[in-house]
Amino acid sequence: MANAVGIVTGYALDTLVGDPRRGHPVAGFGRAAATLERHIYRPDRLAGGVFTLLSVGVPVLAGAVAAYGTRHRPVARAALVAAGTWAVLGGRSLRHEAKSMGRALRAGDLPVARQRLGHLCGRDPSSLDEHELARATVESVAENTSDAVVAPLVWGAVAGLPGLLGYRAANTLDAMVGHRNARYARFGTPAARLDDLLNLVPARLTGLLTVALTPTGKGARDRAWRVWRRDRDDHPSPNAGQCEAAMAGALGVRLGGRNVYFGRTEVRPFLGDGPRPEARHLPRAARISRAVGLAALGLAAAYPLTAGRLVGAAVQRAGRSWLRR
Repeated sequence: MANAVGIVTGYALDTLVGDPRRGHPVAGFGRAAATLERHIYRPDRLAGGVFTLLSVGVPVLAGAVAAYGTRHRPVARAALVAAGTWAVLGGRSLRHEAKSMGRALRAGDLPVARQRLGHLCGRDPSSLDEHELARATVESVAENTSDAVVAPLVWGAVAGLPGLLGYRAANTLDAMVGHRNARYARFGTPAARLDDLLNLVPARLTGLLTVALTPTGKGARDRAWRVWRRDRDDHPSPNAGQCEAAMAGALGVRLGGRNVYFGRTEVRPFLGDGPRPEARHLPRAARISRAVGLAALGLAAAYPLTAGRLVGAAVQRAGRSWLRR
């Protein structure tokens, strides 16, 4: 019950307040991880594995200690889970950026729109037109609905405070070092693979929820279902395609194409059948993202009170049986 109350409270704080302007815990973690990287970096996977183990293991251990210390104090446990959930969620910020991009594009202000893209993804915006800026936004909203909303809720429901902190640490590391460039091609592989693993279930849940809640964005559910089933595995990422294909079908647009980053270019397969996205699609994407987040919140809050109890009881029985041997 304490975990469920904490998750709901943390989600409400993210919705009402959003990210703190200063002193964000995730930013602080990023600075600490960057310092650790400078001390142990070598261009090989072993060093990257040690870096990932330490960077993720410390938050998980801290969360486990805090959860154990509050096992008989439900109010304190709920407060800690609420604070952790608020710290790791990013739904309000994601929707705000999508709506801000839409306003800039509708006003024809490409310089402002290009400047705002950096809040959503790492693409080079200097030569992007309205359609490409809108496409980048839709793809970022689709993927980050999973990364910044659904996945934290899933891991918070399954593993409480350690799950919340561990998932956000792994996802942050992937954003920092999980790149296919000369520096991180090997060092960043463990972090990237861990992030892929942790997102396998949340990304597919996000895709299914996007399809189910397509009408909130004034889309056709049957089209979203068809595009999701057909195109979800075409993306080079094992998880991003699940979310982007569902959003492409929900909005009736075509995603994918040539992405230019700072120093490299990637060509992604097309997802969906419609026209290229425009400014008018961005508020619809934000509405779908919000609906998916609320649905995931309901599932996350229900899990500790239903299936979570059964799983916990089974684990306790297995532990007692092992100790008696």
